[in-house]
Amino acid sequence: MKDFSVDDFAAIVGIDWADKKHDICELPVGTRDYQWSVISSKPDQLHAWAMALEKRYPDQLVAVACELKKGPLIYALSQYRNLVLFPINPLSLAKYRKAFFLSGAKDDPGDAFLQTEMLEKHMDRLKPIEPESPEVRALAQLLEYRRKLVQDRVDLSNSIGATLKNYYPQVLDWFKEKDTHIFCDFVIKWPSLPQAKRARKQTMIEFFNAHNARYTQVNLARIDAIKAAVALTDDAAIIQPNLMLIEILMPQLKQLLDGIKRLDDEIKRRYQLLDDRYLFDSLPGAGPQFAPRLLVAFGTNRDRYQVAAELQKYSGVAPVIERSGQKSWTHWRYSCPTFLRQSFVEWAGLTVRYSFWARAYYQQQEARGKPHNTIIRALAFKWIRIIFRCWKDHKPYDESKYLEALKKRNSPLLKFAVLS
Repeated sequence: MKDFSVDDFAAIVGIDWADKKHDICELPVGTRDYQWSVISSKPDQLHAWAMALEKRYPDQLVAVACELKKGPLIYALSQYRNLVLFPINPLSLAKYRKAFFLSGAKDDPGDAFLQTEMLEKHMDRLKPIEPESPEVRALAQLLEYRRKLVQDRVDLSNSIGATLKNYYPQVLDWFKEKDTHIFCDFVIKWPSLPQAKRARKQTMIEFFNAHNARYTQVNLARIDAIKAAVALTDDAAIIQPNLMLIEILMPQLKQLLDGIKRLDDEIKRRYQLLDDRYLFDSLPGAGPQFAPRLLVAFGTNRDRYQVAAELQKYSGVAPVIERSGQKSWTHWRYSCPTFLRQSFVEWAGLTVRYSFWARAYYQQQEARGKPHNTIIRALAFKWIRIIFRCWKDHKPYDESKYLEALKKRNSPLLKFAVLS
């Protein structure tokens, strides 16, 4: 990653963004001639402003500070090669504001000025946005969207379950998995117990067969349970409102399932086209869900991180150590890309099942009284260092080679694994 200085730019710009308009503070380098303006957030206005900036500073770079790393404004400005975008953490800006304005007063032009000043005086501490390849950026967005849809599916499934318990709880016992098409279609077809009880046995069997649920004994047991079921309540004042809500929610769940499947197919297709996929396919427990997420976490630009510690800190996996006087304490890193941290931590938890040394490390730390979450975060910290080396060297992970390296170093981890 290139280290920029103020002298590399013709001007420094701070943008305080909003939904409808953006306040801008512009400072030509070498002057104190601050210029304020306000532009609309509409695409044509952003384009006109960027073109005017290029006309004022032809063939020169302009540094732009903003409290964003992604979003419509960043997507719009990233296409102009003369603009170098520096994201500023909103919390950092808020504390910087309080340092000079004790009243805590905030206004948009003032924040644009403070961003300009922060970038001018502390550019060496701020890192510009380095866009990944279009293929990796598209995959990254698809992965984040999938994660959000999965959470929506969980929330909607919970809401459906709570509603069914009010008048039709038996259906929750008939199907172990609630986020499936067979469950959705069954409840859509028979949204109440009386309707299910009126259905013919052959109709039920044909329904189950059409959904590839062809275990005869299981299907017959379900049908017997349906015929023998006793209604929770006959109160129409309870049944009708909940029935209506179920009729609204069930198609939504089914559509979510279809949407997640569509995203899964597109993620798989795009991931298979990337050259580095062999590195992440080699990781234990990665599979089709985590291999693409880990690839996106590292990216394809090998110059982005010089040492593993940079990614450990950026991802939020590395803890923060604070000291004051004779005291020292460690805590969770609060400011970090949440989805990135989740990718590392969740996958590290899976490796306990698929990696010999990861399982030994977990057992070792557990024997020392460490809680589960602490162990998994520490394991993720170790894995980042290992993957970083594979990534830099363009070599897939090999468990046997890593175990051999631990053996050469006489690692106490292997001794613990043998003893346990």
